Amino acid sequence: MSPEATSEPPKDVEHEDAPAPKKKRTYERPKPWDHDGIDHWKVDPFRPEDNLGGTFLEASEFATLFPKYRETYLRECWPLVERALKEHGVRATLDLVQGSMMVCTTRKTWDPYIILKARDLIKLLARSVPAPQAIKVLQDDVQCDIVKIGGTVRNKERFVKRRQRLIGPNGATLKALELLTQTYVLVQGNTVSMMGGFKGLKTARRVVEDCMKNVHPIYHIKELMIKRELSKDGELAKENWERFLPKFKRKNMKTRKVKENKKKDYTPFPPPQQPRKEDLAMETGEYFLAPKEKKWHAKQDKLEKQSTKVAEKKKKREEAFVPPKEEKSKDASAGGKKDAQLSTEDMVMSLKSKKRKGRDAVNGTGIDPVTFIAGSSKPSKETKKEKKQGKDSSKKSKKEKERRAEK
Repeated sequence: MSPEATSEPPKDVEHEDAPAPKKKRTYERPKPWDHDGIDHWKVDPFRPEDNLGGTFLEASEFATLFPKYRETYLRECWPLVERALKEHGVRATLDLVQGSMMVCTTRKTWDPYIILKARDLIKLLARSVPAPQAIKVLQDDVQCDIVKIGGTVRNKERFVKRRQRLIGPNGATLKALELLTQTYVLVQGNTVSMMGGFKGLKTARRVVEDCMKNVHPIYHIKELMIKRELSKDGELAKENWERFLPKFKRKNMKTRKVKENKKKDYTPFPPPQQPRKEDLAMETGEYFLAPKEKKWHAKQDKLEKQSTKVAEKKKKREEAFVPPKEEKSKDASAGGKKDAQLSTEDMVMSLKSKKRKGRDAVNGTGIDPVTFIAGSSKPSKETKKEKKQGKDSSKKSKKEKERRAEK
């Protein structure tokens, strides 16, 4: 037999089509303590018996500043905060001189995570959250989140509008968001403070950030309402809800004006050279002036421009005091029509004539002589005074004659 016939095929060729051996998957072993009835999201409360390590080796502390307008409120509610933290073995101090709050662990602290909860508590108090509400963050199933919205929008007016949009009319939008996410939301200044579960905080944060990005919160509220109704149905609980959710198209109301670039006629020749500033100054004669004269001319030009602008502004202000033109009324009576037809000059002339007639009546000019004589027959006060003056003058003349005769 030839060696080629007796030779066996190589091992690699023999096991080429054979399946690879399975690896041992220890993580897929059945776990009797894990079943479908277990809620993996449930947070079990931590008790003093669960702390097997005993007291802490080192003390941990956190401090935060608070604004001045919160000083009076914090001074009133600080005994309540100290009482709540004392139950967990945490010491709290309020420094009114530096304007800070500090929390620190003690030898009686048995929960290692409570110091972080106390840190969140003083942060919420600094952001104007009421003390009874802020103390709830010490519970194991309550978390907090503070969203900074101050730097999202540059324009201040736009920022105020979007922040007000998040609150809504009489706080209706904020209340709806709280009910749908099962959280507590407070908008204060440049921050939004939130308290609740992990899932609710995540959705509330997304709504706040999208609102500051010019997405109205009502769209998210509609979506959350539909999701809440779908979750109640047991058949649809495990299906994809994409077909039920509304799809809003983004609309830009403002349309940008497209600039029309007009093509210039092609010319092989370059454009004419523009004159320099020195050339223009030589043409006007300013180039040969002394520096003082140049300054004087520049000042005069500036004053002329100012005077023209002042005159224009004055004219614009005086336009408000110019009386409007009176329109002739068609529904006026016959007498009213005559008065409307009279111009201002005619009215002035009529008033002058009336005044002249009254003056003539007083002086006696321009009156019929018969009426004047009849009227003058009655004695008046002025004539009596004139008679008395005449008697006095006659007495004085008699006395003077007697004196002359004696001399």
